[in-house]
Amino acid sequence: MQRLHARYPFLEAARESVATEAVGLATVVEQDRAVVDRARQRVITALEAGSTGDPHRDARIELLSYPVARVLVSMVGERVLVRKYARAEAATAYERFTTDMADTTELKSVESTGLALEDLLAEFDLRDAVRESGGDDGYRIDVGTYLPLAADLWDDEWRLVNQPLNAGDVPVDEDDLLTLLREAIRSRIEDGLPFDVPETIGTRLEDDAAEIREVLADLDLTQDIDTVVPDLFPPCMKALLDQIQKGEHLSHHSRFAITAFLTSIGMTTDEIVDLYRVNSSFGEEMTRYQTDHIRGDSSPTEYSAPSCATMQSYGDCVNKDDLCERIPHPMAYYEQRIDDADDEELEDWRENETDGQSASGD
Repeated sequence: MQRLHARYPFLEAARESVATEAVGLATVVEQDRAVVDRARQRVITALEAGSTGDPHRDARIELLSYPVARVLVSMVGERVLVRKYARAEAATAYERFTTDMADTTELKSVESTGLALEDLLAEFDLRDAVRESGGDDGYRIDVGTYLPLAADLWDDEWRLVNQPLNAGDVPVDEDDLLTLLREAIRSRIEDGLPFDVPETIGTRLEDDAAEIREVLADLDLTQDIDTVVPDLFPPCMKALLDQIQKGEHLSHHSRFAITAFLTSIGMTTDEIVDLYRVNSSFGEEMTRYQTDHIRGDSSPTEYSAPSCATMQSYGDCVNKDDLCERIPHPMAYYEQRIDDADDEELEDWRENETDGQSASGD
């Protein structure tokens, strides 16, 4: 079983296997350099290649490198690293389980080092939500299950409006189902990152975290998160921001949406609180509490902005443009606009923002 858990460390059973290790994580990072080296490699390869690299030949080292890698990601603390690391782990898992299933029929068991489709469905409590369609070798998945799994898939084909709904189910073929399972894995891996690292562990891993920071800086991947450019906001978020600045009252779901979006692109709680000061319903203590809660500082969950489908259901999807038609999430919209902007434009926006802040502080 250790080989299976090393191959698929996101499994709940793998987490339990790590928890039953005779030594704690602090002892591992102190005494087992091979585990730390593999953990660092996992994270750096995730940044550079979108995968986790070649597995270590020792299953125990490979298994323990996963929680240590999560510690390193948390120490660096950059959202773009969290996102890329989770995607790389999920991509590696996808490559492995599709290989496992290549020579088997769906729902048929594979050998102990691999996963069958039934195993993955059970792992994510999807056996009741996913059903075989019948003769066409396809599947049906509950729309309520489909939406969150497909939320970060950008291609038009995943948008609910392009799906032939049937009695509340979305028909998918096996390839689509496996892609959705990859997204379930990514979401689980990303959940809870970053977390607070005990000093006893963090001190021993600082050099490794510093190396990861250097790689991240060299790749220049952080601008899509750390750049706040209102001109590039999706239309829905521009509209909500405009309402705030005009002092208009926002409903709870609208307030949550814009606050979650602003925290996701790197704005601090103080900056968000200052935005709300002009609003007629402003209360600093409550605004600060809600923002910290959404950010995950005062709650166990860091909330992300709602998907386009959710924004539409609440009536917050307004002024749609051509890019909105192709993208299912406000964050995906913003990242695309940032990617499309050239460096000079971004620098001009940053300077204008800095000048505006300086003028307001005079």
